[in-house]
Amino acid sequence: MSKLAAFIVVFSVAFAVAIGQPVQGTVIGQDSTNRIITTAVPFLGITPDARAAGMGDAGVATSADANSAFWNAAKLVRIDQSYGVAGSYTPWLGKIINDMSIFYLSGFYRIRKEEVVAASMKYFDLGEIQFNNGPLPENQLGRYNPREFAFDVTYSRELTQYFSIGGAVRYIHSNLTGSGIGGSIDARPANSVAVDMGVYYTKPFLSRNANLALGAAITNIGAKVSYSSSEFRDFIPGNLRIGGAYTTDLDPLNSITFAMDFNKLLVPSPGAGSKSAPLLSGIFRSFTDARGGFTEEIREVTMSSGIEYWYNKTFAARLGYFLEARDKGNRKYLTAGAGLRVERFGLDVAYLVPTNRLENALAETLRFTLLINFREREKENNSVTD
Repeated sequence: MSKLAAFIVVFSVAFAVAIGQPVQGTVIGQDSTNRIITTAVPFLGITPDARAAGMGDAGVATSADANSAFWNAAKLVRIDQSYGVAGSYTPWLGKIINDMSIFYLSGFYRIRKEEVVAASMKYFDLGEIQFNNGPLPENQLGRYNPREFAFDVTYSRELTQYFSIGGAVRYIHSNLTGSGIGGSIDARPANSVAVDMGVYYTKPFLSRNANLALGAAITNIGAKVSYSSSEFRDFIPGNLRIGGAYTTDLDPLNSITFAMDFNKLLVPSPGAGSKSAPLLSGIFRSFTDARGGFTEEIREVTMSSGIEYWYNKTFAARLGYFLEARDKGNRKYLTAGAGLRVERFGLDVAYLVPTNRLENALAETLRFTLLINFREREKENNSVTD
């Protein structure tokens, strides 16, 4: 195994451990005990905003805000403002180090009543790492600050009063070893381009004061990446997310939302030939290739559930739970959060507590999102959906 491949193995294992996944066998290879699906650039799947983070990472069908492009491009057009921005900060491994974090910046602009565009950037700073070629001081190769980022643009359109669609194009860059630390490692940055597609349906349900929303999004469908000149290439974390949200007004001042998402990675399960499968073949294969058959395919689906309570559209309290099968990562955690809206400004915070005995990179750290929205949406008489 080359030095670069060894480094990628170590990095992948470390990332899996950091997010609370038990590592069985090897990450690269076909170890018979390994049933955990791993990908390159896993930072793409990390929840960036504190609102969804406080609801157990549920967000495909919740009400729209400035961070909607990450969850479902189709719901962005349902936002009530004309334009706005949001910035989020997530400490990574905050319990043990202070130089790893994820920043997420997003903004949207309403072209007209039924069209909204948005742009966002997700930046993962992995902190400074000392590279060594052995145990002795003279084996030190130098220090480097690995980093990854993704930049995307989104378009969301309302087709009818109740139904909307959306899509996004994303550029992904991952640089884990710099220029190779003195040329001793055969390494280069990995780059890819991916697309998202989403649908969103929302309509009053059971009463005038209640609303049911359904959403589905396919995200990060893009080319496999490589960190060297070799033919070895890894899948990026393509994902299928389906969910719903039910909101009801308890009275003129109080409302509550119940949300649930189901996620399935569109990546082949570990097994013979899984790493070498072409992109489209790998996506379709991901629904039928689990060694345990249909039962194991179901275990590859994670569940996110959350509750959000609002008082007078000003104060929010949130609670959520995330569940993953034991042999597929065993992530289980409870989340809590709060929100505040005052005129144009908003602030969300979230907190995560693992409910199993595994560590989690986000455990017992506060995550923040600051929002600024401008101008309420103006009604237009001449609309293609009216």
